Amino acid sequence: MPEPESPWRPALAPALMLRHDNVRGTDLLLLPERVVVLEGNAGQVLGLCDGTRTVRGIVDALAERYPGAPVAAEIPSFLDRLHQEGWLT
Repeated sequence: MPEPESPWRPALAPALMLRHDNVRGTDLLLLPERVVVLEGNAGQVLGLCDGTRTVRGIVDALAERYPGAPVAAEIPSFLDRLHQEGWLT
């Protein structure tokens, strides 16, 4: 699992796109020949994965948006799982 201080700057893999589905009212991750419906705030987390922010930067931005939420405990492992899936570079 990446540590919040890791120099890694997560970004969506080149073949993926993040889109909002107004009909469903949810965010979608578009993969080649597959669509993943994102739950909760996953789309907002992925929206911060633009290759410019470190894991710490993403955690800090989310902690500011969601005071009191356990982002420091959950976001690094969430990003690591997406990286293992090949969805983040």
